[in-house]
Amino acid sequence: MAAEQFVPPGQPESTKSCGGNITGSKKTNLQYIAYAGTDDTSYPDDACGRLVHGNAQIDNLTVNNDLGVTGTITAGTINATSGVNATVKAFNIPHPTKDGKRLWHGCLEGPEYGVYVRGHLTGDNRIILPDYWNGLIDPTTITVSVTQIGSSQDLMVDKIEWGKTIYLKSGNAAAIDCYYTVNATRKDVPPLEIEQDA
Repeated sequence: MAAEQFVPPGQPESTKSCGGNITGSKKTNLQYIAYAGTDDTSYPDDACGRLVHGNAQIDNLTVNNDLGVTGTITAGTINATSGVNATVKAFNIPHPTKDGKRLWHGCLEGPEYGVYVRGHLTGDNRIILPDYWNGLIDPTTITVSVTQIGSSQDLMVDKIEWGKTIYLKSGNAAAIDCYYTVNATRKDVPPLEIEQDA
């Protein structure tokens, strides 16, 4: 039997169609999604073949408990005024070294939409920032933290050119060997309103 729209008995075969959009009034109050099935003995012979959802659309979604995802979540634009509100943000994954355990981590929070890059700098005094940072971050918000390796190098930021390259220098002329973390604020989204009325 072809996967087509159900047609009540007596309706002409030529009107049967499984394509197009579903129309009707939208429910605005929250309700549970109904589970329904039809056994083989009562399923009409002239109905469309049984279908399962490969793709689905819903205007609003409320999840009361846990949400499990086996694939990828692709999000649209989330802005500061209608973004996601949460009291905490965390992830819970299988423990990487202890069988039967799980690892629960909380997310770092701050009053900005921030990004970072980190790495190891040795034999050079330049931190080359990712090329996409030029369009992503406000260069006036760049901050740099360094961790010296092996010996005191009296490291400091010498200059930042065009928000693309950070130059370090050693106050005691030591060879530079350090780990670095660079933070900056995104410029492609509105800034957060840190304090709001309840």
